[in-house]
Amino acid sequence: MKKIFVAGHRGMVGSAIVRQLQDMLDVEIITRARDELNLGNQQQVLDFFASEKIDQVYLAAAKVGGIVANNTMPAEFIYENLMIECNIIHAAHLNDVQDLLFLGSSCIYPKMAEQPMAETALLTATLEPTNEPYAVAKIAGIKLCESYNRQYGRNYRSVMPTNLYGQNDNFHPENSHVIPALIRRFHEAKLNGLKEVVAWGSGKPMREFLHVDDMAAASVYVMNLDAKTYKDNTQTMLSHINVGTGVDCTIRELVETVAAVTGYQGNISFDASKPDGAPRKLMNVDRLKSLGWQYSIDLKQGLSDTYRWFLDNQDNFRK
Repeated sequence: MKKIFVAGHRGMVGSAIVRQLQDMLDVEIITRARDELNLGNQQQVLDFFASEKIDQVYLAAAKVGGIVANNTMPAEFIYENLMIECNIIHAAHLNDVQDLLFLGSSCIYPKMAEQPMAETALLTATLEPTNEPYAVAKIAGIKLCESYNRQYGRNYRSVMPTNLYGQNDNFHPENSHVIPALIRRFHEAKLNGLKEVVAWGSGKPMREFLHVDDMAAASVYVMNLDAKTYKDNTQTMLSHINVGTGVDCTIRELVETVAAVTGYQGNISFDASKPDGAPRKLMNVDRLKSLGWQYSIDLKQGLSDTYRWFLDNQDNFRK
């Protein structure tokens, strides 16, 4: 029986990974709630690894948020994410855990990176200012994994997802990402009979979105690739793998699709005085495709599934 620790199991990605792993017969899933294990506390993490004898780690724990959260709490975003990943990766090494998967973010790439963004774009230019602290922490996580691999022969891998959405997303009215924020806004506008919904930004930026169940499937797939296949398709100091659809849309198209999925029939306008973020963020997923994996849930289907989940759980999102 393989003991697998999923750090961040109550988050959107971590919970999806747990759902994937539950279908495997030879696995014991280890989880800890925040009140049981503070991942930012080095001694607690060391004690946990020493006592549990973990075989594999999925490092999905992170402090995450949208543009507003990243702009208003940059210190927390860089500090907390650095502490979580440093504590877990180092403790895993000290306790002879050979296999670990670190989950990063597409924001590691430069703001004006050539599109679609390939893994080779890392550290080639300036990051997007609104989430630079978070991006720096995620880049550090990649380099931590690569450094332990180089020095100690570990099998610590990294996957960089595009924008994720789906079950267990954060639907907070101020601190959520674009899809859950739009779903909640259009749902409430429909309920309240509002004649117009104003979306942030110009609507022109291009974005790529991946359903979290696809992300979880890709994570388990990459974790379980044999060592030779993984090494043959990556580089020692450029070992991370992009995970996405390879397909993007404008924010305007996204907004209109969410409106349709939620059944909102009023007018939609855009406030161009609000920040747009990067003009385009599309992942080059050739590396992952060459390894034999690609997504299966298209955007409209995924949005419909997410809205149904939101309706079933909306009492949890009330202020």
